[in-house]
Amino acid sequence: MKIKILFENKRISNAFFLGWGVSYLIEDRILFDTGEEWDSLLNNMNAMGVAMNDIKTVVISHEHFDHTGGLWEILRKNHGLDLYICQGFDRRFKDKAKLYGCNIVEIGDSFTRITDNIYTTGQIKTALGFDYIVEQSLVLDTDKGLTIVTGCAHPGIINIVKRVKENMKKDIYLVMGGFHLLGEPVKKIEGVINELKTLGVRYVGPSHCTGEDAERIFKESYMGNFIDIKAGKTVEV
Repeated sequence: MKIKILFENKRISNAFFLGWGVSYLIEDRILFDTGEEWDSLLNNMNAMGVAMNDIKTVVISHEHFDHTGGLWEILRKNHGLDLYICQGFDRRFKDKAKLYGCNIVEIGDSFTRITDNIYTTGQIKTALGFDYIVEQSLVLDTDKGLTIVTGCAHPGIINIVKRVKENMKKDIYLVMGGFHLLGEPVKKIEGVINELKTLGVRYVGPSHCTGEDAERIFKESYMGNFIDIKAGKTVEV
């Protein structure tokens, strides 16, 4: 499978716009998150030759602005999309989505198949201050093993990987996306790396909210098995 990096805070060249957040396109038809801003996402889609009409499904990891910024324009321009969201999303978000005529699929706590060899972890709930947040990640089942694609990993990247292993019971080839380690102490980052290796994760592609310091430590530890995630890049899994 091919994963096109449409939106990130790093880029392969000046032809791509930078921004906070992520947007990854799987097999040219399943869009995972939409970055923080539509114009930048559109520029990067055009630069990678992505046809809007080829996108059949949009999966939103969680409700934060840096993952939903381009969503409403995509829904407006491409009617009848399947939109996968968590059941725990805010009612206002759901009501707004209904206005665009998309097919809304609300994902609960269970591991769920989206299409052939592509799954969602189901929503995972975690505390956020005095409130909570729900988030889902994607799982791609390929000949190389499982690839896990995360938005921000608010529930904890280790918890996400463990949920996937419990449900799929297969080797994990790659974990990529936001790992939510920005500003965390070195000892915690090293602990996460050790746990990922214990869980058998072969390759890592930390990005977005992982933080530059954490990305550097991951790169030093995983060496040749570290994948640098940048807008404009295509990752094959």
